[in-house]
Amino acid sequence: MRGLRQALQHRLATLCVFGVCSFAAVAIGAYICALSGVPSALWIRNLAAWCVGAVLAVGLAFLRRTEALHVALWAAPLALLATFFSPAQEGVHRWLDAGSLHINAAMLTLPAASVALAALSREHVWAWGTSFVALALLVLQPDASQATALAAVMVAIAAPASSRPLLRFAIMAGAVALATVAWFQSDPLRPVPEVEDIIELAFAAAPALAFAALATLLLTAISAEALTRDQRETPRTAAWALSLCFLAWIATPYFGAYPMPWVGIGLSPIIGAWLGIGLLVGLRRDGVQASR
Repeated sequence: MRGLRQALQHRLATLCVFGVCSFAAVAIGAYICALSGVPSALWIRNLAAWCVGAVLAVGLAFLRRTEALHVALWAAPLALLATFFSPAQEGVHRWLDAGSLHINAAMLTLPAASVALAALSREHVWAWGTSFVALALLVLQPDASQATALAAVMVAIAAPASSRPLLRFAIMAGAVALATVAWFQSDPLRPVPEVEDIIELAFAAAPALAFAALATLLLTAISAEALTRDQRETPRTAAWALSLCFLAWIATPYFGAYPMPWVGIGLSPIIGAWLGIGLLVGLRRDGVQASR
């Protein structure tokens, strides 16, 4: 009973810490948008997405079925493939349209897929194939930002593996090569101020806001890793992978027209991050055995 109580407290603590950090980022972003004259309907949608994501994360955190990991891993390539059947923007395919919602397929699915890959890849080689399909689709979209995030995740998961050194090297080399190719793809999209250039808007409104936004972004990104230091190997690797995904999200907007998560307008990274955290917290304290 005591062990069960401690596990429950740990899960709730992880969700709460990530929730506080991410909500601070979303709230600061909403305030920046309000000061900059961005329509309230847009930044209110970010706040609503945070609430929806929190509910979904709580559900995933207490779902112990390994089927959830398989669904998360396969969802990424399937959602990315579906973007090619949606209207392109200047030849770029990154989004799924659901009524008035414009969903970035990669940012919605990659966090949970990162956790699933860390949990499944040790026992199932096919998990790497699924991730390479997703990475190739990101190159074709093209989306160098998300390709970099996924490649970083794959390298982080493959690097510490002690078995199959040739497979490990091939995975790491292939992931880096595909991410590099993605950066040489033509990408004609221009940044939208409240999406990609939200930090610049913050500096224009008040420099202190920009520094606060950057601080909350970094805290949100590293919270998953920091809160799993007492976990066994599978949850720790998954946490590292998820934090790397988030850090790549934060870094790549400075090299192209890519969305700044949480602070910028966009519901996909907000809900996607919550899904990744929920799945991470749902990994059993003694690790997930993919063969189960």
